[in-house]
Amino acid sequence: MEAVKQYDHIRVEKNPEKKTATIVFDRPEKMNYISMLARSQFSEIFDELNKDDEVRVIIIKGEGDKAFSAGGNIPEFMDVHQEELSHLAVNVAAPERSPKPVIAQLQGYTFGVGLEMAMACDFRIAADDTLLALPEMNLGMIPGSGGTQRVAKAVGLTRAKDMIMRARRIPADEAYQWGLITKVVAKEDLEKAVDSLVEELVNFSPLALKVCKQVLNAADETPLSAGIEIEGKAYGLLRTTEDFKEGVEAFVEKRKPNFTGK
Repeated sequence: MEAVKQYDHIRVEKNPEKKTATIVFDRPEKMNYISMLARSQFSEIFDELNKDDEVRVIIIKGEGDKAFSAGGNIPEFMDVHQEELSHLAVNVAAPERSPKPVIAQLQGYTFGVGLEMAMACDFRIAADDTLLALPEMNLGMIPGSGGTQRVAKAVGLTRAKDMIMRARRIPADEAYQWGLITKVVAKEDLEKAVDSLVEELVNFSPLALKVCKQVLNAADETPLSAGIEIEGKAYGLLRTTEDFKEGVEAFVEKRKPNFTGK
């Protein structure tokens, strides 16, 4: 893998062969907690990867085998002005804004901002030892980087209240049943499961994936009538692309399409 710029205990690696970039929370001795500085760097990291045409899929994972991320560095919160705290969600939402598919590779503790980051991703593939939690109630606080909103939208208000207001730890199987994660696999199969999903995604048109992600994200925020209008306009736009022409020709000729993102 090709290593690129170093951030605050976040390592970014590119794999040109697989067409991926992997963002690694790299503080395993501290359960990969995420500092305030690291949070502020998320947007910068994604801005760079979003512009790289060689990167088709982005993966986020934690170093070691105990945690994706156990959350933030709690004492730091006392040193940060309330105005800065109120904008944390903007950086944590960087995976959601990315035009590329983003996969969260989860294992072990996935707490606090770690879970909020994962919830901003498109896919969450979890090892069977994964525990999900937004434990801020234990601190006299609430989640502040999108956690309440994304969890409520994903699982409904009743389950969101049960999880967040009680600071419950949700095991992987229950999280899957709720719709918090995409797939649960044995821990030893986690890398293989993520690789398999990557192989699927890189074979699609990157332009069609980008537009599809935008339309699906809009569906979460707009009335049905407006969403259908957005979908229709996107459908018409993709009709004009070289990738669509290639897809139709490949279908007719019974061969695998070669999508270029044009």
